[in-house]
Amino acid sequence: MANSTKNQPNYVRLFWYTVGAVAALFLLFITSVAIGAFGPLPGFEEIENPKSNLATQIISQDGVVLGKFYKENRTHAEFEDLSPHLVNALVATEDERFYSHSGIDVKALMRAVFLLGQAGGGSTITQQLAKMLFHEPPSNIFTRIIQKVKEWIIALRLERQYSKQEILAMYLNQFDFLYQAVGIESAAQIYFNKSPKDLEIHEAALLVGMAKNPSFFNPIRFPERALQRRNVVLNQMLRNKFITAEQFEELKNKPLSLNFRKQSHNEGLASYLREHIRLFLSEWVKEHRKPDGSMYNIYTDGLKVYTTIDSRMQQYAEEAVAEHLSNYQRVFFAKEKGRKDFPFVKLTQAEIEDLLMRAVKRSGRYKELKATGVSEDSIMKNFKTPMPMQIFSWSGEIDTLMSPLDSIRYYKSFYQSGFMAVEPQTGFIKAWVGGINFKHFKYDNVFQAKRQVGSTFKPFLYATAIKEKKYSPCFEVPDARICIEAGMYGLLKDWCPSNSDDKYEGMMTLKRALAESKNTVSTFLMKQIGPASVVQLCKDLGIKSEVPEAPSIALGTMDLSVYELIGAYTTFANKGTYTEPIVILRIEDKNGLVLAEFEPETREVMSEEVAYVMLDILKAVTQYGTGARLRSKGGSYLENVVTGFPWGFDNPIAGKTGTTQNNSDGWFVGMVPNLVAGAWVGCEDRSAHFRSTYFGQGATAAMPVWALFMKKCYADPNLKVSRSDFEPPQEPITIITDCNLYRQKQSSDDLPDWIR
Repeated sequence: MANSTKNQPNYVRLFWYTVGAVAALFLLFITSVAIGAFGPLPGFEEIENPKSNLATQIISQDGVVLGKFYKENRTHAEFEDLSPHLVNALVATEDERFYSHSGIDVKALMRAVFLLGQAGGGSTITQQLAKMLFHEPPSNIFTRIIQKVKEWIIALRLERQYSKQEILAMYLNQFDFLYQAVGIESAAQIYFNKSPKDLEIHEAALLVGMAKNPSFFNPIRFPERALQRRNVVLNQMLRNKFITAEQFEELKNKPLSLNFRKQSHNEGLASYLREHIRLFLSEWVKEHRKPDGSMYNIYTDGLKVYTTIDSRMQQYAEEAVAEHLSNYQRVFFAKEKGRKDFPFVKLTQAEIEDLLMRAVKRSGRYKELKATGVSEDSIMKNFKTPMPMQIFSWSGEIDTLMSPLDSIRYYKSFYQSGFMAVEPQTGFIKAWVGGINFKHFKYDNVFQAKRQVGSTFKPFLYATAIKEKKYSPCFEVPDARICIEAGMYGLLKDWCPSNSDDKYEGMMTLKRALAESKNTVSTFLMKQIGPASVVQLCKDLGIKSEVPEAPSIALGTMDLSVYELIGAYTTFANKGTYTEPIVILRIEDKNGLVLAEFEPETREVMSEEVAYVMLDILKAVTQYGTGARLRSKGGSYLENVVTGFPWGFDNPIAGKTGTTQNNSDGWFVGMVPNLVAGAWVGCEDRSAHFRSTYFGQGATAAMPVWALFMKKCYADPNLKVSRSDFEPPQEPITIITDCNLYRQKQSSDDLPDWIR
């Protein structure tokens, strides 16, 4: 053997020496790369621990992801969470021999080398996964070669450490599908509003098709190109026998069928609530640390926040607000926009300029310019200079030229709304709408804003009187100008409020007085019981805002939030027990460990009897009082301002309207046995409003939101919103609510026929 080698020509020996030397150098090169001679291999903690750098999810009670907080919009999916169509499409298109190689497909690699990539690339799925660890592109051919070798080494390590199923899941969890869709869970939600396990064959093929080049095959910007690429994937699935020829012929003709829902903090369901939860979490993490003492990061630690929200009710609530407020705004512009001082009423030009200047100084633009040292004159010049901007309108965003100062006045002309719905027995908040558009109006009108509540406060006064005096709803009181004299309850002078229409009708029952929202009767009750006990009841009802100990609170002169008011009303529907409204049920870490659970505070505030009597009185509001239009089955309103009218409700509803001075604020709270909901409607500034009570009252401004919401809820039988009457107390009722019986007991035959 030695002799035969020795006798070989020199060029043959040289060839084999060269081959051996190249092989040795190549092995040495690979070994050097592996031990870090050309820089350390990137660690693959990201994929060793695929649940790192995850978005925090906000999850509804019915299992829908309402939104996320993220640095990268990534949500981890296990292999079991993936549609088999997704797995088959990926293997068929990206790596046909995935299940038979050990990280590197030598056959595909040789084909790519000798055919210069014309018949496809040589990278396996595992290699592509390894490549995702290199966040900086190579600067030259040499660094690219080094990176490629590193990819091979990492791919081999991955194959030794993980199962094929885990590698597929890792790949899909790492891939960036554009539009903040990092990972297959986010991609399925954003492009199809589905979970990955629910993707159909053509949907899975579209997403897998993006893996070749997500920007080039972007289905939003280049739908035809994406469609062609999807069909290439379907053809690969046919070639690998994952689908039949018949399926292929059917699927290739399907449209893209996108249900695109771009996710951002400004868009999607419950945007105002999500911001409320983000602010809460930002404080919560300061007091609740990880086991190692470090602080949770709400953008990368993959927390899961489970809420009480029902995604269907949330959707209906947002639709109701949009439907009515867009219509209401139309009428406001039509009736008021021609005025020189629009949208303000009874303000001088100097007062308007002062109001706008205060708004300028509160704006982010002003604070930023001021912080960089810009002079006051230059700042004001900036605010008065027209510039390109995108402004809100109910028909869609408008690209226009407008000065920042004019945009402030423009936005002050828009009616805003706050709406909340609560299950009274549990305190679970089912819907929360803090405004009309979170992108353009950040202020939350459910929890942050506090506005004068007007007559929606009167039930608390009535409840106090019934609690203390045992008044029947049929008890007669005078509808006449009544004064509380100076010296009583700290008054410095006589207080003699009038009715809003300045009309008086003599004696009437408490039931009718509240139904018609008579100020005179509220004054009478306040004179009997005084403000101190009413203030105490408010505290017991969870109202934390200041309620002054003054007789004027009888007319609702204080400012409360929607959250406080609706929470207090739930006591009536919950048989006298206050249950604090809550929206977060529990917080879990990325591994499902429960970090915190939340339960509402509860306390008995009034007897079941008093609560039931109040419901009886409040039902009269919707039977023949200021909320009676809920019952209408015909008719119309000027300018069709009452959106969706007629509504035709025929089930028992307890409720109360509220309208504040000059029609600045409109309110309505409505109750059925298992749902209490209410709306506030008004402009940002109280000086901006309708001049006419016909258009500005709570029954016109706010009640349509409630009515539209409830119509949608009743149309969805899965929600099981009650149509029944309120359940009476188990104990015998000592306060008579039947006015016929009350008349008999009072031995009087001269009461008006309307008393019931």
